[in-house]
Amino acid sequence: MESVDHEIRQGFIGRHWRWVKSLVVKLKEKVVEVGRKAKKLGQEDPRRIVHSLKAGLAVTLVSLLYYFKPIYGGFGASTMWAILTVVVVFEFSVGATLGRGLNRGLATFTAGALGVGAHYLADLPGRKGQPILLGLFVFILAAVVSFIRFFPRVKARYDYGLLIFVLTFCLVSVSGYQDEQVLDLAHKRLITIIIGSASAVFVSICICPVWAGDDLHNLIVGNLKKLGNFLEEEEYFKAPRGIQLQIQEACTKMSRESGKALKDLASTIKSMTKPSPINVNPHIVNSNTTAKALKLLLKTSCSENFALWEVMPTAIVAVQLVEVITCVEKIAESVHELASLARFKDADPGEEEPADGQPHHIITINGSSAVLPEECGTMIHATNANI
Repeated sequence: MESVDHEIRQGFIGRHWRWVKSLVVKLKEKVVEVGRKAKKLGQEDPRRIVHSLKAGLAVTLVSLLYYFKPIYGGFGASTMWAILTVVVVFEFSVGATLGRGLNRGLATFTAGALGVGAHYLADLPGRKGQPILLGLFVFILAAVVSFIRFFPRVKARYDYGLLIFVLTFCLVSVSGYQDEQVLDLAHKRLITIIIGSASAVFVSICICPVWAGDDLHNLIVGNLKKLGNFLEEEEYFKAPRGIQLQIQEACTKMSRESGKALKDLASTIKSMTKPSPINVNPHIVNSNTTAKALKLLLKTSCSENFALWEVMPTAIVAVQLVEVITCVEKIAESVHELASLARFKDADPGEEEPADGQPHHIITINGSSAVLPEECGTMIHATNANI
């Protein structure tokens, strides 16, 4: 009997020990996974680590107000509003921090003034009618502001400010019912919020500032490069063998020239130099020339021994490529306008070389010639007297 009890206890302890051991292993795996994800976040954008340190510094600086007797003695418990302001205002970029600070400051000032006015207006009928009027004022303002938040443009720009507006109005007006020094209370909260906002903006600007414009600049450059690489590498052909052999080189050249033009525009934006016609325009000119030649080739194919349903897929691809060229031209015009408005610096004359460095050849179609630089060193010929 004792041996049986001993075996039962050993089995019970063994099961629990295995459970605890597996729990420790799973916890260790979770910790390692979280550490791996944190490392990945920091490697993707080191500015996130710097932002975290800046946020900690800003909160620490404002928290020291509690230990600075001249300031704490003047503001008292309202000093906490400065800390709360830093926590909710401090954002990743300078512009976002400044915008939140302005929203909070204006909302606090406006709501504080209305709260003081509502307190004194509710005090006119006497102590018995004051709670009723204050409750009515809070209800009307909260309902109206909550409805205004549904407007898309208001919600996108001022949603945070409206929330602070309602919160401050309620705190000032309701706390004023218990505190006769409501004007002094509103003044202290406004000053502490200004201190908190100013501290957040100061740290955000003075220590490794992050500008949203730089992120937008890099995003545009990256997207143009990705699109250019895609156009240079993509193949577009799903057509009969005969048609494919005739127009494959032209379609490939249209795509590659468009991709090169986009990549050159991306480099121009990245370096903030004025786009040089030698570096950019030849690609667009070559694309347009090839597009015209391709249209003639498609007409030739349609007039020969190919059925319409065989030519249609290739014609659709060609039309799409022509639309791509049109879009590239619009992008180039926008970059030139941007360079003029932003006053990009002049490009180095030594860098103004032909981008492809390839010899120029001639495409002859029906006796007409079009100059076209060929990367392969070959020529495209198409003749048909019935075009």
